[in-house]
Amino acid sequence: MSALRVVAAGPGVAFQDGGRHGWLRFGVTGAGPMDRAAHALANRILGNAPGAAAIEVSLGGVELEAQGVVTLAVAGGDFAVTRDGRALPAQCIVTLAHGQRLRIRPGASGAWCYVALAGEFLLTPVLGSLSAHTRSHLGPPALAAGQEIAVTAYDLGADDSRLDVDAPADAAIRVLMGPQDDYFSPEQIALFQDSEWRVGGRSDRMAYTLEGPLLVPAHGFNIVSDGVAEGAIQVPGEGKPIVLMADRQPTGGYPKIANVIAADLGRLAQKRPGESVRFRAVTHDEAVAARRDAAARAAASLTLTPLLKTHFSSEELLGVNLVGGVVAGED
Repeated sequence: MSALRVVAAGPGVAFQDGGRHGWLRFGVTGAGPMDRAAHALANRILGNAPGAAAIEVSLGGVELEAQGVVTLAVAGGDFAVTRDGRALPAQCIVTLAHGQRLRIRPGASGAWCYVALAGEFLLTPVLGSLSAHTRSHLGPPALAAGQEIAVTAYDLGADDSRLDVDAPADAAIRVLMGPQDDYFSPEQIALFQDSEWRVGGRSDRMAYTLEGPLLVPAHGFNIVSDGVAEGAIQVPGEGKPIVLMADRQPTGGYPKIANVIAADLGRLAQKRPGESVRFRAVTHDEAVAARRDAAARAAASLTLTPLLKTHFSSEELLGVNLVGGVVAGED
């Protein structure tokens, strides 16, 4: 049996699968990955189910050592990834021999990335899920230095490869207005839509705080508590909006001015504290179309480029200068 030994792990590095569903009526929210598209992509590279468990890596980073031979896939933000000190692409599939180490640290951009396994993490589900809900301590605990994670590893016979993906567009985050946007005056609605916001330093898996102008509802801050969805933008009494994320609470008593559409939640999640974000209101039909477009992109064929090329066509060989220099052959 193989294993992964945790050499180092920063805060917030934990297991996430597709989420803990069916328990919301008991006050248990689903958790799951902050960037669902990146999580599903890491699994898809290896042929896993989209909701299979993977390691979610925060800006704290992680270093893992293989005990046995394991094949892993990394996808998500533009993190700095190395194997035994040698740089790898931020989106890749890589095999670790026994004793080799995979190190992931913050890179050029992004707040989360995912490490999927060709095989199975041998962990005990809680309420049917391996997702870690950080505040309620449901699910497997966060990764810690010295921990050994038993795995069943499959040999895919896959070459180390780079996954070619398009960089996400730095466009406005699309939202559906409401359900309590009628608590805000037209001027406050315009202020929300026209302002540039910054992700606050107190942001975490439960909520991203937004720094910018204060929003003051015309009809007060208190409402009868109702259910909240992932991506809901609440406006509490201090007037600073907060976007509810994967570890959100099940209900809330503050008016919700808007809700981030599902297709854009991952892009928002990848914003680091201090980075700016703008919001753009769309219709329900536009939100559905965006979800369909995201699903189509997720189903499109993957382009994997081997990191070490061993087979060359005649055309490729003729196009490469294989001569390092020419000498006369004289003393």
